[in-house]
Amino acid sequence: MDYTNLTPQEDVTETGLIYELDSLYTFFQRVTDTRNAKGKLYSLSVLLVLMMLAKLAGEDKPSGIADWVTHRIEQLYSMKVVPKARAPSHMTYRRVLQNTVQPEELESLISEYQQNRLEGGEEVVFCLDGKSLKGTIPYGEIRGTHLLSLYMPGQGLVLVEAEVDRKENEIVVAPKVLKQVNLSGAIVIGDAMHAQRQTSSQIVEAGGDYIWTVKGNQPRTEWAIEKLFVHEVCNLKKGAPLSKECQMASRVHKGHGRIEKRTIMVSSELNDYLDWPYVAQVFRLEREVWHERYHGRTRQVVYGVTSLTPQNASPEKMLALTRQYWGIENGLHYRRDVTLHEDATRLTVGNSGHNMAILNNLVIGLCIRNGFVNLPKARRLFNAKIEQSLELIFSA
Repeated sequence: MDYTNLTPQEDVTETGLIYELDSLYTFFQRVTDTRNAKGKLYSLSVLLVLMMLAKLAGEDKPSGIADWVTHRIEQLYSMKVVPKARAPSHMTYRRVLQNTVQPEELESLISEYQQNRLEGGEEVVFCLDGKSLKGTIPYGEIRGTHLLSLYMPGQGLVLVEAEVDRKENEIVVAPKVLKQVNLSGAIVIGDAMHAQRQTSSQIVEAGGDYIWTVKGNQPRTEWAIEKLFVHEVCNLKKGAPLSKECQMASRVHKGHGRIEKRTIMVSSELNDYLDWPYVAQVFRLEREVWHERYHGRTRQVVYGVTSLTPQNASPEKMLALTRQYWGIENGLHYRRDVTLHEDATRLTVGNSGHNMAILNNLVIGLCIRNGFVNLPKARRLFNAKIEQSLELIFSA
């Protein structure tokens, strides 16, 4: 190996491939290999790289990953990705996912990697939401692996993810997830499950703000907000102006065969009445959608609370922020289910489902951060040009 051309920020792999010291590959090297040394043909970091290359190229099951590598093993060997022109079997990948890699350690390392990639100079919005991995549900049972994610829709990054124990729910795990990121100046958006007083206090006291929808799990709070806005809605229908403390904004979005009108009312009138920490505004959000295909209309009204003051969040900004929450559904969960076939992939043994979800998050983050918004199109490109996916893994 020739080290003379390396910069201080570079090193070489066991096969002589040059990589940058802050690249994804360096984090793969830090994953603990729990396998016995006897009979070990490939290092764990090489196996993780092979899985990432195959997933970036469109393969989502261990058998598909194994076939993809087998058909390209000579090319991968010539590119110094693998130490020998011999492909691992699909059982090697299964064992790595099931037993070798501990998801808690891998989550921690990938969280560090993702947080190092955060871009400054823009408003930080975190979306907090959970997802059950249907492909991990064993036969005869009703629940499999459930993961709570803290997602940054603006950059496509899952900053923190944690498994929810079967005896617990997301409410217990959320404070632990939030402790792992810098909340100073951030806005955390979550659904009604996360509308908890303790979580709200934690966020604001760490320097951030929250936006929660409120439903039946906080009945008194929901009733008070609903009662406040009933009067305002009645005034509008009669043609009367809104009260002094109430403001309103509307926005229409067209696309995907539907027309959506979102209207929000915000008020600070309940700040001294509600028993809610750091509340600065309450809101009523109405979504009215016209579906071209079915020639029908749907309407939904939700209520919520936020620590953002009227000076920091106008009605127009509140509309934009609440819409960003859908980024975790469309930008993360939808891509994992539809493009990466997460729920359709049966991974019920050991840690395989959780570890595959971590790799799925990585695929989405790598593509979006590098300008590939259309994930299927990006995967077709990486399947044709391995060197481009290698660049994502081995460069910083």
